[in-house]
Amino acid sequence: MPVRDRIRELQPEIAAWRRDLHAHPELAFEEYRTSDFVAAKLEEFGLEVHRGLGRTGVVGVLRAGRGGNQAIGLRADMDALPIQEANEFAHRSTVPGKMHACGHDGHTAMLLGAAKYLAETRGFDGTVNFIFQPAEENEGGGREMVQDGLFERFPMAAVYGMHNWPGMPVGQIGAMPGAVMASMDNFEVAVRGLGTHAAMPHLGRDPVVAAANLVGTLQTVASRTIAPTDAVVVSVTQFHAGDTWNVIPQEVVLRGTVRTLSPQVQERMEPALKRICDGVALACGVEMTLAYHYGYPVTVNSETETRFSREVAGAVVGTDNVRMDLSPSMGGEDFAFMLKERPGCYVWVGNGPAEGGCMLHNPRYDFNDDAIPVGVGYWAELVERALPGR
Repeated sequence: MPVRDRIRELQPEIAAWRRDLHAHPELAFEEYRTSDFVAAKLEEFGLEVHRGLGRTGVVGVLRAGRGGNQAIGLRADMDALPIQEANEFAHRSTVPGKMHACGHDGHTAMLLGAAKYLAETRGFDGTVNFIFQPAEENEGGGREMVQDGLFERFPMAAVYGMHNWPGMPVGQIGAMPGAVMASMDNFEVAVRGLGTHAAMPHLGRDPVVAAANLVGTLQTVASRTIAPTDAVVVSVTQFHAGDTWNVIPQEVVLRGTVRTLSPQVQERMEPALKRICDGVALACGVEMTLAYHYGYPVTVNSETETRFSREVAGAVVGTDNVRMDLSPSMGGEDFAFMLKERPGCYVWVGNGPAEGGCMLHNPRYDFNDDAIPVGVGYWAELVERALPGR
């Protein structure tokens, strides 16, 4: 694998940063130590550092060559998850109930490594904006950075992101055009009936039966409302009802998530869920109130930037190791907010086998430090090709 010698030399140092970040995880919008760590490193490398976008976000600006108007953005996410880590290695989480179970420690470390390498070599002509984003996990830090003026304050022609991918061998990179990650919306349904004695159900209106009926009927959204060629997932993930054995409760609350791979289909989901709630409520003689919360849009890679990313990846790992056959993921990703504002590409970088729990959002997950040269090499090659020096 043609990884540059200097990047290989930097790997132990970058891995040490990554393990330090892993040991000190912080949740969405609480990334104070992480932001301090990132800002200090960027300043040490000689970058111009900006803080406060998206509350705890950091942007490092590096100019080289003639410092012309050409500019691109590279993005990494910084937050951890509310999971109790089950690993026992030396760099395991020191914070109870929090861990880097998605590899954002690795993403941050690799982008820092790229910043250090490019600050040393400056083999490009233009401006690179290194975007360290908070709150990717559910809270929409990408949206907040955009709302805080990311693209107005740091003009850029395109923006690029990456995520480690367990189950794909280290040394492979996946780059697919179009929808690569699903939209992510949440819903809550309050089902109100008439509580009564469990032995006398005819005297009340049972919200439990109505809610159970709703769980199954919601699946007709995917099977009968949306075309079979359009991917849709409707999952009820919470069912809250009752306090004791012999009482039919007054109210049941259901919560869940909706995922799609099309912005047009995403727009149809709230009306579809409301229609089903109204129908089941009428049939069961109860009241249902739907609260639908729009979360992340579909993550859509632009065609031109995806072709470019494949060329970059091929130069780093070889064309045979560039995956173009991967199916989109129904997971959500708030890099989608940045891709709505600028063209770009979100790639997957192989993290090795997923056995033993080394899969995303698992308490035994750990980022694979062997992937560091691949990620840093990809960023370096991308910058030098997107902003060619003279």
